[in-house]
Amino acid sequence: MMRGNWRPSRMDTLLALAVVVAGQVESFGRQGIEPGQISRPVPLAAGAAAAGALLLFRQRFPMSMLLALVGIGIGVREVTEAGYYAAWHFYSTLILVHTVASAAEVRTRRGLAGLGCVLLAYGYLQTFQHNDVAEVLISAIFVGVAYASGILLRRQIDQTLRLTKQATRLEVEREERARQAVAGERVRIARELHDIVSHNVSLMTLHTGGVRMMLRDAPDRERERTLLTGVERAGREAIEELRLMLGMLRSPGGTAAEPHATGLDRLDALVAQIEEAGPAVEVRVEGEARPVPPGLELSAYRVIQEALTNALKHARATRIVVTVAYSADAVAVEVTDDGTGDGQGGGSGQGLIGMRERVAMHGGDLSAGPVRGGGYRVRARFPSG
Repeated sequence: MMRGNWRPSRMDTLLALAVVVAGQVESFGRQGIEPGQISRPVPLAAGAAAAGALLLFRQRFPMSMLLALVGIGIGVREVTEAGYYAAWHFYSTLILVHTVASAAEVRTRRGLAGLGCVLLAYGYLQTFQHNDVAEVLISAIFVGVAYASGILLRRQIDQTLRLTKQATRLEVEREERARQAVAGERVRIARELHDIVSHNVSLMTLHTGGVRMMLRDAPDRERERTLLTGVERAGREAIEELRLMLGMLRSPGGTAAEPHATGLDRLDALVAQIEEAGPAVEVRVEGEARPVPPGLELSAYRVIQEALTNALKHARATRIVVTVAYSADAVAVEVTDDGTGDGQGGGSGQGLIGMRERVAMHGGDLSAGPVRGGGYRVRARFPSG
């Protein structure tokens, strides 16, 4: 109920204003000397103003304000020496009873103290001379409803807070699962690359070095030795680049680039492979093609490759459009198909996780989702300035 906030809310201000205005109307509008009229309206009008002031602090001091209202009622009755019970006092009592009930669980000490204050306020209502059995029951009903509504409000607020905490916890768990999925994807890629490439490149390098040593004493085989030296050097460089990339994949903060095995210059060959499987593929190049860093070019190629593969395997596309757009500070690639719209697993598959990792490695962004009218689009932007 924000009891730590001393500033009254708009609702508190509105209720206080209503009590003050209604009290003034009642005090001076019923002025007279006949039975049921008010012979001294000023004390009642002042009491209404004081009751309105109490409502401004009802959230911060609910029990104190209810006891103070009882004191105001007693004081006004003593000054006027009349048995007239003001309506503004009754309305203020109901508001404060509701606030007391909503402030604390009744089974706690504070809740029991609040219940005692409510019973005291109700007891004061029964001290007027003209109360009959019907009036006693009517006031009991209204006070009981005010108290019960306060309890229901507090329980609703508690339930809302619990649901909010639960939603927050679920969101944290979802982000943690996504992080673990990304980490698992890194490890999977690293393991596959290591199993497929590392052994063969190492074996190739060793064999090349062995052949070079065998030709060491042959003076007429200088050209072969030079070629073998270049192959051996390339193999060792590939092993070193592979080691660096595997380190990046195992570390979420890594930024090392992949060895430049292929790039956008081999896009035509990739498209030909996809077209052999059925769908028609159109390649569009926007802007003036220019050289880009090898690692970035490879990542762009892999994004296109993954999107084409998913469109072919899962979306059952018949036509695919691949767009490569060059600008002054970025390279963007886009793959749009006319398939079922679920070719990327709804945006949660391992393929998308891998693509996002590649794009994020270069500080870019990736979007993927269904296209209005049918189909699916994957778009990645790589800053290259």
